[in-house]
Order: sequence, then structure tokens, then C-alpha cells
Amino acid sequence: MAETDTRTLDTVGATLRYDVRPGTGTEERPLLLIGSPMDATGFTTLASHFADRTVVTYDPRGVGRSERTDGAAETLPEEHADDLARLIEALGAGPVDVFASSGGAVNSLALVARRGDLVHTLVAHEPPTAQVVEDREAALAACEDVHATYLRDGWGAGMVRFIALTGHQGPLPADWSDGPFPGPETFGFPSEDDGSRGDPLLGQNMRGCTSYRPDVPALSAAPTRIVVAAGEESEGQFAARAAAALAGALGTPLAVFPSHHGGFLGGEFGQQGAPEEFAKALRAALAEG
Repeated sequence: MAETDTRTLDTVGATLRYDVRPGTGTEERPLLLIGSPMDATGFTTLASHFADRTVVTYDPRGVGRSERTDGAAETLPEEHADDLARLIEALGAGPVDVFASSGGAVNSLALVARRGDLVHTLVAHEPPTAQVVEDREAALAACEDVHATYLRDGWGAGMVRFIALTGHQGPLPADWSDGPFPGPETFGFPSEDDGSRGDPLLGQNMRGCTSYRPDVPALSAAPTRIVVAAGEESEGQFAARAAAALAGALGTPLAVFPSHHGGFLGGEFGQQGAPEEFAKALRAALAEG
């Protein structure tokens, strides 16, 4: 893969850093790989499978190299969508293809609802929006509880509930927040509260991401081709259930990708998916458009 060109972009309330990897092939449409709150480093392996295409990755506002300048404690998908629109316009390459995972998928849905002219094909992988699942009220309450636990008890306690939420099979019960939950040490997390409250996942993005309601009429009317996907090992889990519900609302089939929620990972953050198989599935999904 050609040498990466790291660039800086000032947006409203943030300074973004993004990376452009020139491709070796003839495809002129760039491919954006987007996560949230995961930064660009999480796409290192997946990007290597698209050396023939210009690949763009970035750190969302408040994460990694991208600093917030507005002092806000939380971020909404609409703000991320504005950042993404400005980034795509800065590329000056016309409509792009986008693979977006998790919170990045939510942010990209907000982008397409507003600026579908900027995106040719969007593959939205497991967008964790509680607004579309059958157990909406319980799911929203559980997401709120994860955030509240973090604010009250610190990062370790919040992460325990986050893991319990994302791994729960099937609809969430109304009393989910009553537990029981294991101690943070069960997962190797610190049981002590260090007093910090700036975590991008539990603090900055948790509530805005999971409470975002996709604008189905706007998405259906957009010129963008939208593929909603979920991992084959994720069936029954919150983000995969949200993906299936959104695909149904859009009247499109759910694309089933290899592995799990982080199926594209090749050891980043200590997590292993099936990146080669995942990249083949993504390439096929993009080629259909």
C-alpha cells in the first residue's frame, strides 16, 4: 500500500485528523472506513485488503488525534455527520463509498439522510440504535443505565454493563439494569474510580449514538445505495438486532458478514475477527452497486 498522507481539517467544534492511502488500481471512487468511537487504527488490517483503492480513515472528534474545541461532554450523530460531510467535500473526489461500523454506521446513516449526494454506497455494519428494535424502551433505558453507571462509579463499572448490554441475547427485559453484574475485576478492569469522565465510548457517544432515530423516509429517498449488514456470530445481540430491524424498515435484505461485531479486526485492540473473509464480503457488497 502506498504511503499514507495524514491531513488536518477544522470543523465546527473540532479539529479532525484523517489519513488518505492512495490506491494502486483504477477505481477512482475513494473508500471511507468509519468507526465511532473507534479511531483510524482499528481499520489497519481491513485497509490492507483494499490496496487497489484509495482508502480514507479518520479519528472522530474527541478520539485519538482529533481534538474537540467546543468543550462539550457529549456528541450527537448529527455532529459527526457534519464532520463527515466536510471531510468528503475536502477530498474533492465526488461521491465516495463508505463502510461504517457500530457507532460509525449510525453517524453515516445521519450523513446519508442529510447529504446522500456525497455517498455512492453505504455499508452500515451493526448500527446500535435502540430506536428501531422491538424492545425500544428497555433498550434505551439500558443504554442510559450504562452511561449513568459510568458517571456514578467510573470506567470499570461502566464497561461491565456495556459488555453485558452488547452481549445480551434477545430482547432486553425492563429490569435489565437491576443486574446482577460481575465486578470489574472479572474482566481485568480497574475496580477503583480514577475520577475521569472523558471516555469517548461511555461518556461522549453512548447516549447520542444509541438514541438516534434513523430517518427512514430520507434514507429511502437518498440517491445512496444502502446495505445494512450484521455479523453471522452476532445474531440475537443488540447491534445485530438493530441492523435487522433497520434493513426491514428500509425494505432491503440484511447482508450477513463473516464473524462478529468486530469481524474486520486483525488483532487491533487485542480482538480478532476474520478480516480476509470480511474484506471479501465487503468487496462483493460494494461491487453490487
